[in-house]
Amino acid sequence: MREWHKSSWRDFPIKQQPEYKDPQSVKRVEDELAKFPPLIFAEEARSLQEKLAKAVSGEAFLLQGGDCAESFNAFNADTIKNLFKVMMQMAVVMTYSSGKPVVKVGRIAGQFAKPRSSETEAKGDMELPSYRGDIVNDADFAPEAREARPEKLIKAYYQSAATLNLLRAFSRGGMADLTKVHNWNLDFVKDKALGKRYEELAEKITQAMKFIAACGITPENTPQLHETVLYTSHEALLLGYEEALTRIDSLTGKWYDCSAHMLWIGDRTRDPEGAHIEFFRGINNPVGVKVGPSMTEDELVVLTEKLNPENIPGRLTFIVRMGADKIGEIFPPLLRRIKTEGKNVVWSCDPMHGNTFKTENGFKTREFNNILSEVKQFFQIHAAEGTVAGGIHLEMTGEDVTECTGSQSCNITVDALGSRYHTQCDPRLNANQALEMAFMISEFFKDLKS
Repeated sequence: MREWHKSSWRDFPIKQQPEYKDPQSVKRVEDELAKFPPLIFAEEARSLQEKLAKAVSGEAFLLQGGDCAESFNAFNADTIKNLFKVMMQMAVVMTYSSGKPVVKVGRIAGQFAKPRSSETEAKGDMELPSYRGDIVNDADFAPEAREARPEKLIKAYYQSAATLNLLRAFSRGGMADLTKVHNWNLDFVKDKALGKRYEELAEKITQAMKFIAACGITPENTPQLHETVLYTSHEALLLGYEEALTRIDSLTGKWYDCSAHMLWIGDRTRDPEGAHIEFFRGINNPVGVKVGPSMTEDELVVLTEKLNPENIPGRLTFIVRMGADKIGEIFPPLLRRIKTEGKNVVWSCDPMHGNTFKTENGFKTREFNNILSEVKQFFQIHAAEGTVAGGIHLEMTGEDVTECTGSQSCNITVDALGSRYHTQCDPRLNANQALEMAFMISEFFKDLKS
């Protein structure tokens, strides 16, 4: 295999990249970014990989969730805090039922770029470049809005830095304290049946905390009860941005992409001979690959050998996104092949992307029961094959939006989608639906124990 360096990807074919009018201005921005401080530290990425290694063997579970595409306009402290709270709620529900630590990874602080199925989109007689996320262009359907502007890379960096700063404050400043589990319940969830179910669980945890405090174990003398870590991740689509933030770790001499703790490759850019695989094979962060219906067994093996040649547990996560109607047929042979090859991977389920459809009134949505069905089948397939269901990957928000239909907790109808449909790109589970999903997954854990 040829020698790797952080710009060697530029010699390979690349997909899903914006077209900038002035390539020199792009280079100036990337050169400026290369001088900026790293957003994360290599030791943090190594810590995440160690935790993901436990998910390979079934000793931990990966919860990865957040926005489909972060927005510059919707950027505020409350949005970040609400996502943090619902992630904490979901983690505590799953930890309580499974007895396993939950590795929390947000799609946040960098999830700005979006791959598109078409280079352009049309409305009436006008055809414009597709919206590719706020790091590239704007969602408004106007010629000036859809122009790719390199200075947006700088704004994405600063928003990511501010988001990370707040997440670290929440994680270590007391909001994650297990004596405060009641405080994680969001106001618009509390009065609903799901909120009350969470309160019952929180009360059990509170009583347990009082017991261990009486035994001398408190948040003051045991940091694990007071602090947590929410790692960050995003799809590393714009390789110029990623290269600019890729640095040599002073302790190990290895390269790390310091834009996030974990990066993943999308289903549209996972060509084994493409630029994204070339870039990813050289960075030492834990990495993921989306595994869609077109993936073949041989391609999956090639990807494991290119991205994790030393077969290190926790290095590679396969994020399965088949669709509820396809996973039962397509996924088992892939799973068996990787098992036969003896490859160490985290198997995570993305039940969102394969279950998207458009309503007659023009809204892109996902039906909760289809999402749940894919998750359930994912667990059942692993149980049948004797392998480990290692994680869940959700497009979700801590806000009270109406973007996905169904669920017992809020039962959103197609007609109600327009009331609070705020997504920049794809539909997300709202806080109620995300918490309901966590409770359903906790039932799957119980089924595995029985």
